[in-house]
Amino acid sequence: MKKITVVGMGYVGIANAVLLAQNNQVLALDIDTNRINLIKSKTSPVKDELVSQYLASSKLNIQATTDKTDAYGDADFVVICTSTNYDTSSNSIDTSTIETVINDVFEQNPDATIVIKSTVPIGYTQGLSAKMNSTNILFSPEFLREGNALHDNLYPSRIVVGGDLNTAKAFAALLVEGAKTNKVETLFTSTSEAEAIKLFSNTYLAMRVAFFNELDSFALGFDLIAKDIVAGVGLDPRIGNSYNNPSFGYGGYCLPKDSKQLLSTFEGVPQNLMEAIVQSNETRINYIADHIISKAPKTVGVYRLAMKKGSDNFRESAVQAVMLRLQTAGIEVVVFEPVLEGKSIFGARSISDLSEFKNSAQIIIANRFHNDLADVSDKVFTRDLFGED
Repeated sequence: MKKITVVGMGYVGIANAVLLAQNNQVLALDIDTNRINLIKSKTSPVKDELVSQYLASSKLNIQATTDKTDAYGDADFVVICTSTNYDTSSNSIDTSTIETVINDVFEQNPDATIVIKSTVPIGYTQGLSAKMNSTNILFSPEFLREGNALHDNLYPSRIVVGGDLNTAKAFAALLVEGAKTNKVETLFTSTSEAEAIKLFSNTYLAMRVAFFNELDSFALGFDLIAKDIVAGVGLDPRIGNSYNNPSFGYGGYCLPKDSKQLLSTFEGVPQNLMEAIVQSNETRINYIADHIISKAPKTVGVYRLAMKKGSDNFRESAVQAVMLRLQTAGIEVVVFEPVLEGKSIFGARSISDLSEFKNSAQIIIANRFHNDLADVSDKVFTRDLFGED
């Protein structure tokens, strides 16, 4: 049984903490007191049904704290899952939260193995290892879906760990031990290759979302039945039916920042596709907004800000960008989003009562359709063709 500190209790951090706490002594660390108190009360700090079930009823060896002094002192592993955002001024991901953690760990426990799971630029971990003169820093990308993060940890598509081979194998063994599958594809690489795997994987997914969104834009522009076209394209087994349901654009924690980070890394290397993937999302958002503006509504209702069903996160959600475009065009926007608890957003009024919300808007836009809107479906604008994410 290892002593493992997991830093950052977002969906990646809590999913890893729960996975590892099945067989190890885990300490969950976050600066957010509310998140820590929720974990102490065996309640999930994120919207993830399986995390909630495991915290409430499974036998887990997990404690939670906001005190970094308690967290690092005798840890065998420190797993960093802090949030990293793309900084447009530097055209790179801001890694300051990672560096803060690493400096604290080296100050208190330089022998601990550090595993970075936060998204970073390619070459970052190698440079950090040289700076700290350490071979104990690994990079292990996460491939988790928000809302299904623990499921994806328990039944992983693959485990990738970059860094010193013996240290990487030791950490991978902990992940495999917690998984519920008999065979897990495991790959060991350098840290830079592991970082590249993460960015290229998510940029491919962004490309696929962008492709079907542009297919849908074409269908919308020429008054064709998009659902039939998507279904027919997906019947080719080489293409399939995943990530093919149109939306207002890709969003969330990973796809926007990972695709932008990968594009910036291509400096000096010829490319066309990477830039197109990033630009396509902006084009889609503008096209959706222009389509709504052309109908000249006085008031548009936004049903939920989250990018997908079963989520309470609306970080980088495309519907927010559409909403801002509508406001710039002088259209009043009202929002139904329970997470806001009645607070306004971008100057738009938040309406907590669903009936009042429906009556307030001439057009209701919904990135994903919900049965809540069935009685007013005639004024709902959505590109959700298949009723799934």
